[in-house]
Amino acid sequence: MKQSLQLKLSQHLALTPQLQLSIRLLQLSTLELNQELEQFLEENPLLERDDTKDGLPFVASPEQPVQNAAAEETSASSFDEGVEPSWGNDAPANHGPRDDDDSDYAETQTAANSLRDHLGAQLALTPFSDSERNLVSFLIEGLNEDGYLAQSLEDLLDVLPEDATETDREGLLEELQIALKLLQNFDPPGVGARSPSECLALQLACLPPDPVQDLALAIVNHHLDLLAARDFAKLKKLLRCDDEALRAAHALIRSLNPRPGAQYSTLDTRYIIPDVTVRKLRGNWTASLNPDAMPRLRINRLYADILQRNRGGSGAGLASQLQEAKWLIKNVQQRFDTILRVSQAIVDRQRQFLEHGEVAMRPLTLREIAETLGLHESTISRVTTQKFMSSPRGIFELKYFFGSHVATETGGAASSTAIRALIKQLVGAEDGHKPLSDAKIAGILGQQGIVVARRTIAKYRDVLNIPPVNLRKIL
Repeated sequence: MKQSLQLKLSQHLALTPQLQLSIRLLQLSTLELNQELEQFLEENPLLERDDTKDGLPFVASPEQPVQNAAAEETSASSFDEGVEPSWGNDAPANHGPRDDDDSDYAETQTAANSLRDHLGAQLALTPFSDSERNLVSFLIEGLNEDGYLAQSLEDLLDVLPEDATETDREGLLEELQIALKLLQNFDPPGVGARSPSECLALQLACLPPDPVQDLALAIVNHHLDLLAARDFAKLKKLLRCDDEALRAAHALIRSLNPRPGAQYSTLDTRYIIPDVTVRKLRGNWTASLNPDAMPRLRINRLYADILQRNRGGSGAGLASQLQEAKWLIKNVQQRFDTILRVSQAIVDRQRQFLEHGEVAMRPLTLREIAETLGLHESTISRVTTQKFMSSPRGIFELKYFFGSHVATETGGAASSTAIRALIKQLVGAEDGHKPLSDAKIAGILGQQGIVVARRTIAKYRDVLNIPPVNLRKIL
């Protein structure tokens, strides 16, 4: 085969570093964005946060996006043309720790009292023998977060230290049973139980005896599964009681706490800083960026002045970092501008939701917003992921406003969110003695012109954590 050289023209799309940075910043949440910016601030000396109120931030506030963006372009062009630029305040920003006395109060935290600490404090005040104290302390360590003893006493014998007692296995098991009884007398009532039935029985035993307490104790000891299935007819037959007595026993059982140790568990509280705030101004719903979610960045004046004075010297590294800082500032600004555009487009289409709630939510797809703004559908997906909007009706992720649709008899479409809200309303207003079945709910929606299959109702009901019809029945 004869070899030859050929020229061929072709086009291909290449992602520049600036475009890659823009895409990466766009898909980050507010928390992830701040973490990413902290890394840039550590690696690039020409970039710093602008924490002053009178400084000129490169990332604009919602009230003056155009002016600040123009100021950025002016500063960048002035540097390129050799004109002395303005880099912000004369004094560099102070990012060190505060030395004032008030800083100590801000960092003061209260320690949470755990379940083991609570039980240990009671154990220290109880006149037990050393052997009993060691075994009760051992059982306390075996409790889970709900206050249950998850392992059986036989299994605990295998992990018990050999020097805990000198008795044989049968005697040790008997001592563990005694220690468990002692633990079950501690506060909160029900702690140390090995099953929900035993937990409720321990709490009922703390109440003064009366006929209702005896009936409730019989239910939790022998018929808790029937009560969970709400088989009231069988319960009345087995317990030989009437509706009024069973209703009182049921109310007493529901007043108990099946998770006594949960009140001492530490809660992992996570706070959401919304990226966008929606308000009604002069009759129109308007979206604006949240200043608290927007990082304020600027070029470090000290290093920029050094680079300005040594333009012809060995400042190639600083010049590269200056360009990277400009790219980052511009991409952060572009990220928030895109979030604001998408948010306003969503608000324009979901005005009825803001006015009337979930029942007025209209069907919306990512493609519809993408075509309106002239953006790619993948860009809308990145913008709406882990970005939150604050409105008079609450804080919602931007993805919440998108959903599938169900056809109506009039040829229109109803949002799945609106259908779930209607199901929630119907179940909330139903007669507890005759709760609505999935087929009945589908029929009611059909009378309103919304064609929904029974299996779709069941799926939406599961999403709303609404029990099936047999578990919603009351006496």
